[in-house]
This record gives sequence, C-alpha cells and structure tokens, in this order.
Amino acid sequence: MVLVAGVDSSTQSCKVTIVDAGTGRTVRTGKAAHPDGTEVNPSHWWSALLEAADDAGGLGDVAAVAIAGQQHGLVLLDSGGRVLRDALLWNDTRSAEAAGALVAELGPVALARRCGSVPVASFTITKLRWVRENEPDIAARVAAVALPHDWLTWRLRGFGPAGESPLGPELEELSTDRSDASGTGYWQPAGGSYDLELFEVALGRPAREAGRTPGGQAAETVILPRVAAPSETVGTVAAGLLDGVPANAVKIGAGAGDNAAGALGLGAVRGDVVVSIGTSGTVFAVSDTPPNDPSGTVAGFADAAGAFLPIAVTLNAARVLSTTAALLGVDFGGLAELAMAAQPGSAGVVLVPWFEGERTPNLPHAQASLHGLSIASTTRENLARAAIEGMLCGLADGLDAVAATGVSAQRVLLIGGAAQNPAVQAVAAQVFGVPVAVPQPGEYVARGAAAQAAWLLSGERPQWPLAFAGEPVQDGRPEVRRQYGEYRRQAAGAANNAAPGGALPRG
Repeated sequence: MVLVAGVDSSTQSCKVTIVDAGTGRTVRTGKAAHPDGTEVNPSHWWSALLEAADDAGGLGDVAAVAIAGQQHGLVLLDSGGRVLRDALLWNDTRSAEAAGALVAELGPVALARRCGSVPVASFTITKLRWVRENEPDIAARVAAVALPHDWLTWRLRGFGPAGESPLGPELEELSTDRSDASGTGYWQPAGGSYDLELFEVALGRPAREAGRTPGGQAAETVILPRVAAPSETVGTVAAGLLDGVPANAVKIGAGAGDNAAGALGLGAVRGDVVVSIGTSGTVFAVSDTPPNDPSGTVAGFADAAGAFLPIAVTLNAARVLSTTAALLGVDFGGLAELAMAAQPGSAGVVLVPWFEGERTPNLPHAQASLHGLSIASTTRENLARAAIEGMLCGLADGLDAVAATGVSAQRVLLIGGAAQNPAVQAVAAQVFGVPVAVPQPGEYVARGAAAQAAWLLSGERPQWPLAFAGEPVQDGRPEVRRQYGEYRRQAAGAANNAAPGGALPRG
C-alpha cells in the first residue's frame, strides 16, 4: 500500500489526512489549531503544520504530500526570506477602498477580461495596494510575494530565513499552482500567465515569475512564485524537518487553493456544482470555459486540474442558522425539527439573511430583514424554516450566477457541517432546481491535496469513489424562490439607498 498525505491549511486550523493512494481510503489524520484574526504571522501556520503532521503519526511512511491553503492571503518576504509583516488574510476587509480604487482606475470589464474576476477586498491585489498606500516602508522592502500554500510548500522543501531553515532564503524556489494564482487578481486564467502590469499597478513595483531570467529588469524586481503544473513534483521534504523523514524521500506536489482542492477531493467533474455551507457560503463548478463576469458576482478562478472554477460567494451561511437557533432557544437538531414542521414557503414568512452585509449581491452595508409576518404566520416553526430557506435561496442565487457563465448544472454536491441537517437537505432539494446529493462528511480539501500527491506519483488523476449520505433528491418548489426574490429586491433597494453616498460600493 502506497500512502500519500494531503494538508488543508485553512483559516481556523491545519489538517493532515493520510490516504491509501490506490483506493482513497483515509488511514489516519491529524489536526492543529491556527490563531484567530484577519492577520496572522505565517510562523503559526508552519508550527501548526508540523504539529498536525505529528498528530497524524508522522510522514515517515508517506511517498508524497501536497498542501492546500486558504486563498488570497498576502505573505510578503524580504530579500533574506523573512516575513515583513503579519499576513493579511482573505477575510481582512481593510483593503475595500483600495479595491474600489483599482476597479475605478482599470474598469470592471477590463479587469474581468485580464484576471477573470473583478477584485474585492478579499483578493491579494487589493491588499498589495493597501500596503503600498499605508505601509510604504514595507512596500519598498518587498522582495517576493507569496500565498499561504506557496509559503508553506517552500518551507517544507527546506527554504526560509537563514538560521531558521536548512536551505536558506532561495526566493527563486517559490512555487504555486494555477488555482491559487488565479485568486490573486494579477494572474490570467485564460492565458495561464501573470499579468505583471496589474501587479505593478497595485504595488508600484515591477515583478517577474521565479525562475525567469530577469533580463533588463531592475534588481529590485519583486519575485512571484513559479506556477507549477497540476501533477508536477516541485521538490521533496527537506531532511531534519519531520521525524523519520530522510532527505529526498517524500515528494511534494504543486498544492492548490482550498476550493480547488475541495473539488479534487470530491472528484467533481463537468456538470457538478459544489455548494459549501460554512461561515460563508460558496458555489463553484468545474468548467471548460474561463468565466468572465464584469458584474463581479462570479470570480473566474482556475481549478487544480487544468480546467476552470467559476465561484460565487455569500457572506451569510451557517451563522444564519446558529443565530436563528439561538433566538429560538434550540440547537441545530431542534432548528431542523421546527423547520420540518412548517410548510414550504413558511406560510409567507421570508428572511433575507444579510446579517453581515452581502457579497452576492454586492451589498456590504446591507442588513437582514424579516417579511410577511402576520398573527397567524408568526410561529417558531415558520421562523426556523424561513431562516433555512433564506440562506439557501441566497446560495441558489449564486448557483444561477455561476450557471449564467455557461456552466450546465446537472447535480449539486452539498457539503459543509450544515449539509448534514435534514431540514437543510430538504429545502436544498426544493430551491436548487437540480438533483441534490450529500456526500458523507469528510475533509475534502485535505483529501483533494492527497489526490494531487497521488497524481504526481502515478501520472494519472486518481478516480477515488465518493460516499454519499443518500440518493440525489429533487423536490422543486419554485414558489419558494419567487417569494424570496420579491423581498430580496426590496431589501437590495433599501440597502443601496442606505449605502454611503447612496451608491452601491465595491469591496
């Protein structure tokens, strides 16, 4: 039996999953926590990776490993390989004004054409502009820019600051993959290359890809990670980093962004749409065509297997359910029982669940609103179901936006902790308009990274079986979407009018 390891370095934690490369069966796992916050010293990720690997029983018997990581995070390195400041994570919104400025300067149509997306505050390019404008001394010292998974892969290969790593600060050895690069805002999914002019517009400094001859470029040119192919081996785990792992024994794959790794772990193919219900909600699909949505609703990312991954994000997902459950004095199970006791449509009660603003549609100043209440309809059961319907109708709007880019949705794969709630499953089958399948709970991002590790060993993408909690279900209730849509339009108009200046802000 050949073993491979997949790493999921997420916002909250680092998870290591060790898998039988032939069957996809999970052999053992490990986990370590990350600190809270929207900016984090990357050293915490490195410590957590080492701890999680040890918790998983070590990598001494593993043939290959790949790392998936949270997208967009900004890791700035100086010429000595030292981290210049805490990494700004995807959920750090201080660059919202910088995002708006970039869109105003370059135009949403041009940005969507050049980098596949209209950047918002979560994107790397907007964080670069923020650093340039607010921390010019740091911006002037930047020698390389990496993403979280890029930096961890580099460290696992033995590179890093002198005195802290066996191989030293070789910035030319930085590498990434197409899926994570596509979330920066300065890499072209359609063309498969960096848009160096966009990078320079953001940071005010020229850049080049690692390993490319500088030519006539100035010595202060910023290095960007080399973009490796999906099944490429980028190096090996350095000796002395992990107990029981000798030099050159464990190969390292290109890695991936978290959503792309999740698609790999699920074995998603054309026709599959993945709906993930976490703190935020995500809707993404595998596509042969690079998306181009100048409205900014759909980000046109690349996937980790050579295709594309259009994605829409909602800010309000699982916390809509936890907030409503707390209001009603029940747990998730109790919320499901109440919701299942109500009829589809919640007797006309509609929750537009924009508790934290919203990104789909782009209304960062919006608030939640409750509609359709009467003496008869104001029941705990209807409130519970309205919360689930509102959350899922928002995700269904995201599915519509992804489909509008040319994706043909044949099946929804519903994942995330809330996907196991029977009321969520029942309502999803009513509002998505295509059959809904619920995979068994699993660490699909880490599993996707493990699939990438198995791929580099065999030369073929593994076809591991996917276990489901039940058969795909569809129970179309278009009236639920129509009812939600009426109040959503009212809420959007109110939020737009209440925004600063009365205009719809970006970011």
